[in-house]
Amino acid sequence: MLRRQARLRREYLYRKTIEDKQKSIQDKKNRIKKSLENNTTIHGDLQKKALHYQKKLEWEDEGPEAAVKIGGESGGTFANSQDDEYRYAGVEDPKIVITTSRDPSSRLKQFVKEVRLIFPNAQRMNRGNYEMKQLISACRANDVTDFIIVHEHRGVPDGLVICHLPYGPTAYFNLSDVVMRHDIPDIGTMSEQYPHLIFHNFKSTLGDRVTSILKYLFPVPKEDSKRVITFANHDDYISFRHHTYKKRDNQIELDEVGPRFQLKLYQIKLGTLDAINSADTEWVLRPFMNTTVKRRFLSDADGWDQE
Repeated sequence: MLRRQARLRREYLYRKTIEDKQKSIQDKKNRIKKSLENNTTIHGDLQKKALHYQKKLEWEDEGPEAAVKIGGESGGTFANSQDDEYRYAGVEDPKIVITTSRDPSSRLKQFVKEVRLIFPNAQRMNRGNYEMKQLISACRANDVTDFIIVHEHRGVPDGLVICHLPYGPTAYFNLSDVVMRHDIPDIGTMSEQYPHLIFHNFKSTLGDRVTSILKYLFPVPKEDSKRVITFANHDDYISFRHHTYKKRDNQIELDEVGPRFQLKLYQIKLGTLDAINSADTEWVLRPFMNTTVKRRFLSDADGWDQE
C-alpha cells in the first residue's frame, strides 16, 4: 500500500511538472500572439525566441482541445492535474473526517459536533495523541476524501484546515465571529438532507479555486431538498449561513439552522498535512497584501497571486 501511494504521488508530481512547463511555453506564445495582433513591441525576454514561437503558432489551432477548456479571463486554460484532484466529485459522495487540535476545550468540542452535522457523511474523531502522519494514513486507507481540523485559541474556535485526499490541496482559513446553534434563539431543527449550495461573489480564478475546495465537501442534493447553505464573499471574508426553507402562501420562508461564522483564506498548499513542509505553496496571503485595501482576491480577477 505504501509503495503504491508513493508511486501514485510520483506520477502526480511528474504530470504536474510537465504541465507547468507546457503552461509556461503556452503563456509565451499567447503574449507573442497578442503583441502581433495589436501591432505592439514584443517584450525583451521573448524577442530571442519570438520567431521560433511564431512558426509554431502558424500550425496551431483550437482543435479538439477547446472542448476541455475551463473558464478564464484570457479565454480559458487547459484542464490539468488540479482538475484530477476532484475528478470523482459528483460521482461518489465525499467521505469526511473532522477532528480538533490536541486537548480541545468543551466549547470547541461542542462546535465540532455542530460542524459534523453540516457535512453529510462526516465523522468526528477524537484527536488523542495521534500524529498527523498516522491520521492521514488511516484516512487514506479508509478512502476518506477530506480531512478537516478545527483549531482554537483560549476556548474560541479560530482556525479551519481543509485537506483534500489523497494528494491535496490543503486550504487554511481563519475562523471568526463564531455563533453556535445553542446561542441562536428560536433555532430550527437540523435537517439531514443534502443541502443546496449558494456561492456569492467568487469571481476570480482564486475564487473558483476556493469554490471547488468548499463545494466538493458536499454531495449532490436532490431537487426537493429544503436545506440551503450559503457562502457569501464580502471583502475576502466568507460568511457561512445555514438555513432551511418552506413555501407558504406563494412565499419562501427561511429558518436559520446555524451555526454561523466567517472564514478568511490565508494559504493554499499543493499537498497534504502529512507532507506539508515539502509541499509547494499555491497561494498565500502576504503582509503587503493587507495594505492594498481596495484589492479583492476572491472577487477580482487581478487578485490571483500564485507562487
